[in-house]
Amino acid sequence: MKKLYLWVMAAALICGVTTVCLSLNSCKEAQPQEQQVQSTELIRTSQSWDGVELPDYLQGRPELVAVKYVFPAGKKLGWHHHPVMNYGILVQGELTIIGLDGKTKVVHEGEPVVEMVNTIHHGENRGDKDVILYMFYLSQKDSLLAVQHPEIPLE
Repeated sequence: MKKLYLWVMAAALICGVTTVCLSLNSCKEAQPQEQQVQSTELIRTSQSWDGVELPDYLQGRPELVAVKYVFPAGKKLGWHHHPVMNYGILVQGELTIIGLDGKTKVVHEGEPVVEMVNTIHHGENRGDKDVILYMFYLSQKDSLLAVQHPEIPLE
């Protein structure tokens, strides 16, 4: 057995194999650890954040729109509504969304949010760092993503 071991080691050296074996049974070539793609579903829902059912899809050809928003610390976005469905991921900070009816949702860093459709609301960054939010709209060509309501004052 010892002669076989020495023969295997000599063959390994001749062939340039750099694997170190402590015994014949544990001799394996070193394999690099391969990183695998990971998938984590963040949300699956048919409701907006306030619990209201989303509307049916629009008829016709869709237009998908992705928008990056940056809300400076202390900034309030005016009252508005979305005529199309949209959802997103908050990647930095904390965003407070307030409905005209007073319902409130605080979205934290790393969390998904499904926006209200055809319901007036606004967003506020009450934190001390910028909010970065990526939103994805299920729209149609020439459709508005948001309709502003400047007639409603912010407090």
